[in-house]
Amino acid sequence: MKRAWNFNPGPAALPLEVLERARETLVDYDGKGMSLLEMSHRSEEVERLVGQTEETLLRLIGLNSADYRVLLMAGGASAQFALVPLHFLGPGKVGRYVLSGSFSEKAYREAQTVGEAAVAATGKASGWSRLPDVSGIDLEPDTAYLHMTTNNTIEGSQFRQLPDTGGVPLIGDMTSDLLGRSLDWSRFSLFYAAAQKNLGPAGVTALVIRNDLLQSGNERIPAIFRYKTFAEHGSLYNTPPVHAIYVMKLMLDWTEAQGGVAEMERRGEEKAAILYRAIDDSDGFYRGIVEPPFRSTMNVTWRLADEALERKFADEAERGGLAGLAGHRSVGGLRASIYNAVPVEACRELAAWMNDFRRKFG
Repeated sequence: MKRAWNFNPGPAALPLEVLERARETLVDYDGKGMSLLEMSHRSEEVERLVGQTEETLLRLIGLNSADYRVLLMAGGASAQFALVPLHFLGPGKVGRYVLSGSFSEKAYREAQTVGEAAVAATGKASGWSRLPDVSGIDLEPDTAYLHMTTNNTIEGSQFRQLPDTGGVPLIGDMTSDLLGRSLDWSRFSLFYAAAQKNLGPAGVTALVIRNDLLQSGNERIPAIFRYKTFAEHGSLYNTPPVHAIYVMKLMLDWTEAQGGVAEMERRGEEKAAILYRAIDDSDGFYRGIVEPPFRSTMNVTWRLADEALERKFADEAERGGLAGLAGHRSVGGLRASIYNAVPVEACRELAAWMNDFRRKFG
C-alpha cells in the first residue's frame, strides 16, 4: 500500500515507525498476553508507561521535575480553555488574553463564562494576517495570568517572541507547535498541548505546570477537574486514555531518536521554506494569508483566485496522494500542516505539485 502524504491539521501524520510499533504491540503488550487496550490502568505496566511518558516530555523540553510537573489529561485543549480560569481566575482577579486567531478567541470567551477576562493585545483588525506586538504589554496589578496561543493553526501564524510578564504567570496553548521548535519554556508557568499535532494521537492532552502554580489553584472545583488531583495520583485518578498515552510515548521516543526539538525545528524551517517559496514565486497565483514576518512553520496557509479553484486544488491533490489540504471550514482557502512527522520529501512533492497546478490553471 502506498501511503498518502498527510497534511491534515489534526489528527495529523504519525511516523510509519510509530504506527508499525503500535501495531506490533496491539495484541500482546510487553509479553503479557493481552493488549494494552485490555489492561488495567492500575497495573504496574500502565503506571510505568505514564511515568515514563511524563519524564520523556520533560527531558525533551529541558525542564526538571523539581520545578515542573507533567499531567496527562483528557478533553483536549478546549477543556483547558475552561480549566485554566476555573483554577486561577479568583475574585478581584482578571485573566488577560492575547488574541491572535480563532482558538485564542475561544479561550478568551470561555474565560468570560468563569470570571473577568480582558484583551491584553489583539491582531483581529488585520484579519489575523499579522500578530499583535506583545513586547510591551503592560499588565495591571489585578492580572491573574496572561494567556497566549503560540501558534495559530487555522490562520497559519506563529509568535517568535514571548512577552515579559514581570512575574505574572504566563500561560500558553502550545497545541500546534510544542516540540516543533525551541522556546524558553521556563518563561511559562503553565502550558498545554492536545496531542494530535506533534505529540501523538487524539485523546490525551499534555499539561506542564510549575509546582508553585500547581499549589495555588482554586480547590473549590470538582476533584476530577483539579490539577492537584492529577498530580497527586500520577495522572491516574480515573481511567486515562491508556493507548493514546502509549502512542504518545512512542512519538516522544521517535522525536528524541531523530535528534530532539532542535532537529525538529531545523526540519520545520526547511519544510516551511519550500512551501512559502512555491507561494511567493507564483507571480500572485498563490497568495499567502499571513504577512511574512508572522508566518508559521507548522501551518502554511494560502488562497487562490476563487473558491472553486481552491476546491479543485484540494480535490485533485487528494487524488494525487496529497491529503488534507483544504483550509479550515470557518475561513476556507488552503492549508498544509507540516508537523514533525511530515517529512521534507512530502513538502518537496507538494511544492512540485503546486507548480504543476499553476502551469495548468494560471
